Amino acid sequence: MKRLFALMIVLAASFALIARGSTESADDGTVLIGVSKLLSHAALDAVETGMQDYLAGTDIPVRYDFQNAQGDISTAASIAQQFKSEDCDIVLGIGTASAQALANVFADRPVLFAAVTDPQDAGLVADNYSADEESNICGVSDMTPVEEQIKLLSDLTGAKVIGNVYSSGEQNGVVLMEAAKAACENLGLEFVEVAVANSSEVMMATQSIIDRVDAVYIATDNNVISAIAAVDDVCTKAGKPMLSADPSGINGLNCLIAWGFNYHSIGVEVGKLIEKIHNGENPGALGTVFLTDPADFELWFNLDTAKTLGIEIPQDLIDSAAVVIKDGVKTEK
Repeated sequence: MKRLFALMIVLAASFALIARGSTESADDGTVLIGVSKLLSHAALDAVETGMQDYLAGTDIPVRYDFQNAQGDISTAASIAQQFKSEDCDIVLGIGTASAQALANVFADRPVLFAAVTDPQDAGLVADNYSADEESNICGVSDMTPVEEQIKLLSDLTGAKVIGNVYSSGEQNGVVLMEAAKAACENLGLEFVEVAVANSSEVMMATQSIIDRVDAVYIATDNNVISAIAAVDDVCTKAGKPMLSADPSGINGLNCLIAWGFNYHSIGVEVGKLIEKIHNGENPGALGTVFLTDPADFELWFNLDTAKTLGIEIPQDLIDSAAVVIKDGVKTEK
């Protein structure tokens, strides 16, 4: 009878640990963080690095299980199940589909998201701007100033027809395409979009619209950003300017303008959320974090491309840029 009573106490304690979603591993105190990334490209990789850099400066003992879904939604679902079997203390989904897969599996552990443009539209949170104490989900959005980006592209290049390549099967891509379309309507510009199912279709899709547009706008669409070199190649050969909303992937390319997040900063914010959760804060109360500090954004200009295209970049914009490329030299300010 005593043995049975002792067993019941152990089971009750174990259940309580799971129910409260504790981030402390039951064996040695190390926190196991499962990280599911939709695919690998410079921006999403930078989120991982930023999170690790921040947590390395805390006293939280952590170990990671990094997994890459290679752009496949069914693989993202399998990774979520794998993390559940590993009994991860915290899980992080980088990219919308990966975050959704984790949210569908984990109800009793903290689920974080990163690089998700519209968490509410993705079904991850009830409201982007309100906390939900009952939820186990929080994270960091990468919503960029789409209309301001397109206006800059049009103002500098004189473009009246803006082209856009987006992923029809990725919620993030659809949301950003619709935002770009609305922005063009507000600005009195024509909008030409083309959908892709995966990154292998990006070059052909860009080629299909390049003769019908004056400039190309590429949002933070994971499948398209992972093939940004292909878009750049098509634009360069056609003599059309391009703006990328993700500066992290354009090193060595001819992209005229890049204006967007430093994704390492998003990773740092994820690390801060993990620290707060580890210290006892409820994930749902943390809600969605939107970065608004100008220091978290980067503006790049490629003056060599501008010269080739006969486009003049005003000096005040050059002075405000974080990175300028001239005569093949990248200068960071």
